Amino acid sequence: MDRRPVTLDAPVTAYEPTRPTPAAIVSGEVAAHDAPHPLSVFDMFRIGIGPSSSHTVGPMRAGLAFTTELTTLTPPSRITINLFGSLGATGRGHSTDRAVLLGLAGYDPETVDIATVEAILPTLASTGTLTLPSGTRVPMSIAEDIRFIPRTVLPYHVNALTITATDEDGTVILERTYYSVGGGFVMLQTNDDPLHPEVSSLASSQAGVGIDVPAPHPFASSAQLLAQCQASGLSVAELVRANEEAVRPRDTVNAYLDRIADTMFDCVDAGTSAAGILPGGLDVPRRARALASKLAQRLTGVPASSGVPGDSTNEAGAGSGTHRAAGAAWASTTADPMRAMDWVNLFALAVNEENAVGHRVVTAPTNGAAGVIPAVLGYLVTHCPETGSMPGVATGPATQDGARAPLRHIRMTPPLSSDTPTPAEDTDSCHEAPASSIEKCQARRRTLVHDFLLAATAIGALIKTNASIAGAEVGCQGEVGSASAMAAAGLAQALGGTPQQVENAAEIAMEHSLGLTCDPVAGLVQVPCIERNAIAAVKAINAARMALWGDGRHMVSLDVVIETMRQTGNDMLSKYKETSEGGLAVNVVEC
Repeated sequence: MDRRPVTLDAPVTAYEPTRPTPAAIVSGEVAAHDAPHPLSVFDMFRIGIGPSSSHTVGPMRAGLAFTTELTTLTPPSRITINLFGSLGATGRGHSTDRAVLLGLAGYDPETVDIATVEAILPTLASTGTLTLPSGTRVPMSIAEDIRFIPRTVLPYHVNALTITATDEDGTVILERTYYSVGGGFVMLQTNDDPLHPEVSSLASSQAGVGIDVPAPHPFASSAQLLAQCQASGLSVAELVRANEEAVRPRDTVNAYLDRIADTMFDCVDAGTSAAGILPGGLDVPRRARALASKLAQRLTGVPASSGVPGDSTNEAGAGSGTHRAAGAAWASTTADPMRAMDWVNLFALAVNEENAVGHRVVTAPTNGAAGVIPAVLGYLVTHCPETGSMPGVATGPATQDGARAPLRHIRMTPPLSSDTPTPAEDTDSCHEAPASSIEKCQARRRTLVHDFLLAATAIGALIKTNASIAGAEVGCQGEVGSASAMAAAGLAQALGGTPQQVENAAEIAMEHSLGLTCDPVAGLVQVPCIERNAIAAVKAINAARMALWGDGRHMVSLDVVIETMRQTGNDMLSKYKETSEGGLAVNVVEC
């Protein structure tokens, strides 16, 4: 990649606030039980850059909102940024400073070019100025004008930032306080009372549908969700789709679901083809590429190399040279009953390594947990016969090039490049079907992928509405735990589960994530977040399978688990909630 500084005068994405959206439920502007529309798939799944939805995507959206408002006012002579609480504690490790600057320069997290992301801090350091969308060049010092203030926590939320623009005399032109509450949701403080803040939600570009449009099947609890399914005869996915299509055309909903799924698959493939050391100073190496090479080798039986120096593998996919590593025999057999888990681990690691380097991922429901749902979705399309995969002992993606792009042949939209293999080349997971049935197989797979994401949306909406998905607020149980519950529900839905089984799957995954702390080493997502995503993905699959073998009846409801998660988060010591002051963050020797 060309790493030379890029101009900050490029065309930018316009940001225009709209009337209140379903996200207003999160801010408290509208009570959940009174809201005419639950949180949407457009709210729960967003595309943005890593490594954090609350510390990167949210602050970037806040900066964009501020600079948009500023364009109608007197050009400033100085802009200062104060990062409070968790944003101040782990903001450097999560690139919060870079994110706010990108927003102020007019860039949107969904569309910003990665070269621009990487260049903005070096450019600012060399020029000493930040170029606003209006063309105004504002002098700025990274050391003096971006302030990390971890010991000050504002009343509304632990993730807070204040941006101030002043003129030459120091007179305030514009000052705004924003709260990044997880998942890319951003709230704007609308009054001047520091002790009793009032807020309103900032609508994202994709979620700008008015909350005044009623949903045919509103729900604010899992009990209400199940009751709505019972009354309507709809599955969870069908019910969510009906709500979505009440305010958007079907084609719009399907196109967005396609885009979300394809972005997830793109991220998996990107992560398996990249090597090197993750940023941040911990010297954590990428692992996905080497693992992909070993798994692809196991499919073909041909010794392979990941392309990473020193990573030569033998027929067992382990060790180097001519001798098999001790205990590696299990990896060489095609009858290994747990081989699917290796691919799930790969998918999760690949996505979260991409997130760690600040590349584009799907916030699902957060960036820190971005690998869970893609990993389980990857399992669905590569190992489940319902989507056209080979039945029996599944071996992994239907491609011999798993070392570079294990999911490249599975996309919801037609390939944009002529060199992208097509099903006719016998590479698609539907290839075992007769030629006349390939199209039907792909359509079926697309439907199940959509059902997966729609059912996951319902669970994510319940958790976000009634508890939290922010690690800084309730610990990692709110991030990885929520993602695991969403993935479990999605998989149970795609595999034919009843509404009761879908709810049970989510409950199992969430229940057994209770109490999970958020303790990133050195404020980075490298440790323990990346591995934790893989563990949570496997947990989600197990939860779905347990639920599907049952009849949906269980003692503990999802509503109870969500409330317990909220209470547990409230009781959790703050040092275990994304401050890097407790847990692994202080017990890892290297830290």
